[in-house]
Amino acid sequence: MERRLTAIFAADVVGYSRLMGLDEVGTLAALKAHRREMADGRIAEHHGRIVKLTGDGMLVEFPSVVNAVACAAEIQRAMRERNAGVPAESRIEFRIGIHLGDIIVEDNDIYGDGVNVAARIESIARPGGVAVSGSVRDNVGNRLDLAFEDAGEQVLKNIDRPVRVYHVDLFAGIGQPRSSTVSVELEAEPAAGEKPSIAVLPFNNMSGDPEQEYFADGITEDIITDLSKISGLFVIGRNNVFTYKGRVVKLQQVAAELGVRYLLEGSVRKAAQRVRVTGQLIDGKSGGHVWADRYDRDLTDIFAIQDEITHTIVDQLKVRLLPEEKQAIRQAPTENVEAYTYYLRGREFVHRGSKSYYLLAKRMFAKAIELDPLYARAYAGIADCDSFLFLHYDVKVSLEAILANSARALDIDPSLGEAHASRGLALSVGERYQEAEAEYEKAIARNPNLFEAHYFYARTCQAQGKFEKAAEHFARAAELNPTDYQSMLLLVQIYRSLALRDKELWAAREGLERAKRVLEKHPENPRPAYMGANALVVLGDRERAREWAARALAIDPDDILTRYNIACVRCLLGDFDEAFALLEDLLPHANHETKAWVRYDSDFATLHGLPRWQKVLELAR
Repeated sequence: MERRLTAIFAADVVGYSRLMGLDEVGTLAALKAHRREMADGRIAEHHGRIVKLTGDGMLVEFPSVVNAVACAAEIQRAMRERNAGVPAESRIEFRIGIHLGDIIVEDNDIYGDGVNVAARIESIARPGGVAVSGSVRDNVGNRLDLAFEDAGEQVLKNIDRPVRVYHVDLFAGIGQPRSSTVSVELEAEPAAGEKPSIAVLPFNNMSGDPEQEYFADGITEDIITDLSKISGLFVIGRNNVFTYKGRVVKLQQVAAELGVRYLLEGSVRKAAQRVRVTGQLIDGKSGGHVWADRYDRDLTDIFAIQDEITHTIVDQLKVRLLPEEKQAIRQAPTENVEAYTYYLRGREFVHRGSKSYYLLAKRMFAKAIELDPLYARAYAGIADCDSFLFLHYDVKVSLEAILANSARALDIDPSLGEAHASRGLALSVGERYQEAEAEYEKAIARNPNLFEAHYFYARTCQAQGKFEKAAEHFARAAELNPTDYQSMLLLVQIYRSLALRDKELWAAREGLERAKRVLEKHPENPRPAYMGANALVVLGDRERAREWAARALAIDPDDILTRYNIACVRCLLGDFDEAFALLEDLLPHANHETKAWVRYDSDFATLHGLPRWQKVLELAR
């Protein structure tokens, strides 16, 4: 074991999961070509050593800080040229972070705080850009034809002290005007093309009542939905922006992390029958205000306020609205504001994702329909609640009623992506898989960033043993919602079935971190506990896996889905008799999807050669 001071260079691909979901074979081939034809040679020329490749990234050490930064700048400039003729949604772009720090060297690998800091700096680098620590900036000095933009002290994940970070201006001093860096950053936005890109941050609840949080969140979501209907805009989805909820953030940093040029932020104050909404449009590069306004209205004007905000953004960004888009954003989901507030409350409960909250959400949606019998979203909401209760918690619900509610939502609004996703899930519950997949395709065509469409689609594919397609949609769902642990942990067994060991381990690590956060927030929910237990087995932490499994059973020992997943954990731990006992006990009472998963679940592969497995298969028919 050896210690030394070195420059650590960490890089990865922006939006790698999305690219793999679009074209796995093409993405891998392009990434290998970029490394072979461009990156490897430049690293060697600057005397760097590639320590390891990590799927979509690499870790490199350089004896010289100057060489490390010069190499990073050359790679990013070369990548810009190589991407010149590639469609924006298919481009491979790197983020690079560099730190000068102390490392431990053992068996040609490197460890230590210096490596961790470099990796965290890389995560906040701009797409197509380079970010460096203060120690790197100080050591480079004026030795390179580059400029450095001070981003201030950054609090980095799992690093116990703030780190000063600088963004590198790759084109300073090489004859290109500095204003061109704006176009470089805009071109680096994932999937944006030439469209203006925007993220709507969660509006602050200024009502003085935490119970009104759902209303502010609902306004945010509906503005995102309206903007997403405009083909001339690239809009970040709800689940990505809601990771910033309740956090004090630097707007320019958020814009860089999300890969957008503009941010919309605001606040909502609801009191009795009055509402005050403020909004401001921020230039994510300069941090300056593009527009700001305040609306003091009756609560019944809330849809008019949303419409005005949407049209103002369109005007400010000089986006041309198509006739059908004008109609779509002008169409209010309901004329009844009270029904709208019940719907928003129900939607908030659905996001919490447990049996008790699905039941509460269903009551809220039913009340919304009572107030407005033509409320399409509320019918879709009830259908989703019943589908989740059937699939996750074995509640005896009417399949006919699920299908009827999803069909009613589409009858009222055939263009509603959420309604098509709900219809697909309802059809899947009824084992009408081909029809279900057609509905998911329609939902995704109307809203490519709809998390539910990809998540439901993946579950339907899994139930049929279509592992490649399930992997594609679970990966997309996990990317769309960075707080969702389920998609990521379900990917673990999918990747195992596909014999993709590196991806299996990656999904287990990432999914476990997400499950931990949810379990801390909702300790009454057994699902993150038993799914996290499975990931712990995959990662080799058997004792903690047993602890998490015991916790899940203590929370809800009678739930079929809990016992099913504990059977998976027992099997992976080698406790075959316990796994068989759980399966034989639950299968006579299980629904068709649970039985299908038993047949295809790779967690049970070690049971297939044992005599008791035939009994399990008979029960799973």
